[in-house]
Amino acid sequence: MKSLHILGSKEMGGAERWLLRFVAAMQRHGEDIEVLVRRGSELDQHHLQDVPKITAGMRTVWDPFSKYELSRLVAASAAPIVQTYMGRATRLTHLKRGRGQVHLSRLGGYYKLDPFRHAHAWIGNTKGLCDWMIQGGLPAKDVHHITNFADPARPCNADTQAELREALQVQPEDWLMVTAGRLIDVKGHATLIEAMRQLPAELGGRRLRLILLGDGPLREALETQVRQAGLGSRVHFAGWQQDPAQWFHLSDMVVFPSQDRETLGNVILEAWAYGKPLACTAFRGAREIAHPGEDALVSPCDDAESLAENMRQLIEDASLQNTLARNGLKRIEQDFSEQVIIDQYRALYAQLLDNR
Repeated sequence: MKSLHILGSKEMGGAERWLLRFVAAMQRHGEDIEVLVRRGSELDQHHLQDVPKITAGMRTVWDPFSKYELSRLVAASAAPIVQTYMGRATRLTHLKRGRGQVHLSRLGGYYKLDPFRHAHAWIGNTKGLCDWMIQGGLPAKDVHHITNFADPARPCNADTQAELREALQVQPEDWLMVTAGRLIDVKGHATLIEAMRQLPAELGGRRLRLILLGDGPLREALETQVRQAGLGSRVHFAGWQQDPAQWFHLSDMVVFPSQDRETLGNVILEAWAYGKPLACTAFRGAREIAHPGEDALVSPCDDAESLAENMRQLIEDASLQNTLARNGLKRIEQDFSEQVIIDQYRALYAQLLDNR
């Protein structure tokens, strides 16, 4: 069955990255998809080359021409499933019930619900988010939980890794830790930098190095924190990475220090997919999917001392590293593989079309 996927943002972020991953996976599994994005956006200009794509102005949610243009494009696509992402696309999309198209809105965070209420059904990527939507007045029978999948680990050759090590001025015996995410408060980078300050420069004869993947408004403040902590040679800001595979391959360990309001935390899934031991905080997404001591070491949010201790324990215990990595890979296969999640979307689409 055909599905149309609409996202109206201008720049790249978490929702945009998920859309790219999701529609590519749908194509790999033989699904008939089409994407409608904002004209002139980063998605329009730099991505989606291999995806059937249409564009619309989507200037503001109050612009009547934007609403009219979008409604015509949606009707012309004739896709029975119209799936919107984030507020702009959802607010501009208004489909009447009984006209043959089902409006499914996907939420990846705890947004105000009013702009989403007119959809016919909703997806939340965590159970907690689904419960919150139902508590907010959305009908329980129309709220559906489908989590994110982890991309299969992408290959990275030895030459590329050697080039990265040379650029970072690190040795093969150094212990490299990676974290990923926009440099904003909720990602907890300040707590992680403080945890690094509490750790020695070396453990077991291995120098400790931290790589931050991402960019954002807090970069200058975090760089200042690193300098003031005397960590300039131990913490590297790698910037936004469209394809972080090479960095996950290079790493010995993944750290994800988000604050409690982090909804899911895709970095957890990426760590497991690449077979890397994980230390994270007990934000709401991690509490739902991680099994402490089995597939991750979990510390309280905003607690640099506890995070540093978990990092130390993991660095010093090779057996624990292997256990967490092995169990993380099992979690991907059982619960978070591309096949598992695409099958859940297929089943939901069929159910919604039967019910229309």
